Amino acid sequence: MTAHAGSRVALVHDWLTGMRGGEKVLEALCEIFPAAPLYTLVRVPGTVSERIEARPIHTSFVQHLPAPGRLYRHYLPLYPLAVELWDLSSFDLVISSSHCAVKAVKVRKDAVHVCYCHSPMRYAWDQFDAYFGPDQIGKLKSRLMRPIMHAMARWDRATATRVDRFLANSQYVAGRIGRYYNRRSAVVYPPVATDFYTPESRSSARGFLIVSALVPYKRLDVAIEACRRLAAPLTIVGTGPEEARLRALAGPDTRFLGWLPDEEIRTLYRSAAATLLPGTEDFGIVPLESQACGTPVVALGDGGARETVVDGETGVLVAEPTVEAFTAGLNRATEASFDPAAARANALRFSKEQFVTSIKAALNDAITEKSGGMLAQPW
Repeated sequence: MTAHAGSRVALVHDWLTGMRGGEKVLEALCEIFPAAPLYTLVRVPGTVSERIEARPIHTSFVQHLPAPGRLYRHYLPLYPLAVELWDLSSFDLVISSSHCAVKAVKVRKDAVHVCYCHSPMRYAWDQFDAYFGPDQIGKLKSRLMRPIMHAMARWDRATATRVDRFLANSQYVAGRIGRYYNRRSAVVYPPVATDFYTPESRSSARGFLIVSALVPYKRLDVAIEACRRLAAPLTIVGTGPEEARLRALAGPDTRFLGWLPDEEIRTLYRSAAATLLPGTEDFGIVPLESQACGTPVVALGDGGARETVVDGETGVLVAEPTVEAFTAGLNRATEASFDPAAARANALRFSKEQFVTSIKAALNDAITEKSGGMLAQPW
């Protein structure tokens, strides 16, 4: 490898089907590397930001299968082949933004591969039932999927050696990387748009808010039932395969708004009594967007929420993932008095500027360790 200015960089991301936390990390990477092409398994045009859409985007053969934007999780068994068919041999630095399969891409022997890991593959390791259990897809399909996901787990562990340096989005995920991959990782917290999510006057808070994909592991049913028991207004922003089931559980004071523009979500953050996070998140960027707007959070005291919510100061951490415990947490939040300035100060620790500084330092360490200084910093 010879040192040269403008070393070739590629970005790799599992799929582009919505603008969630992982895509906000990808967007920041796109800003750091404006000329880097992007490789992704599946792309639904118009579902991510203009900054991401503006670059050359290369998809896999899965893109040409029926309804990839809706059925992309059903194609999981094809992803090992799909990621290994990409030719990344012309790139000096490959950054994979992975929560599923793309950390397994193959790169040139002397190239540097850094994986920003949002989570080891949830479906294959510890959340099979949430996605492919009998209650989700039926007994027969679940029985057929179980050995496939066991094989995916073995492949996921074996291909961890293709990564030169793991970066975790939280201490919680760093623990998962150590447990499933037997690899160490440095924690680089995702960026929060604290210059966009800002407070306004909170003279009249109107009910609780959820901003989330409507998928099983989010445990939105817990929050919906807790609000129903309290007859508390609840607004839900998001879409997903759980929508019909959740609508059936919801009380008359629950509104489902689908996905909304960021400006409208910001308005909802600013007017909510609290933002709710009833499931275990690997990191969870929504609680910090809420706190940046000065709004407290009621969250399950597990996963990334333990790193982003200060119990009793910027919100309430609920000890157990039950309706009873979450109902008690909502009551506690309603009776407490939270300082919006404290919530925002906590969110500022996770600003975009902090992310850029941290990710550049981590990438530089990985480049130096692998190339011995032969590869120039690509920014």
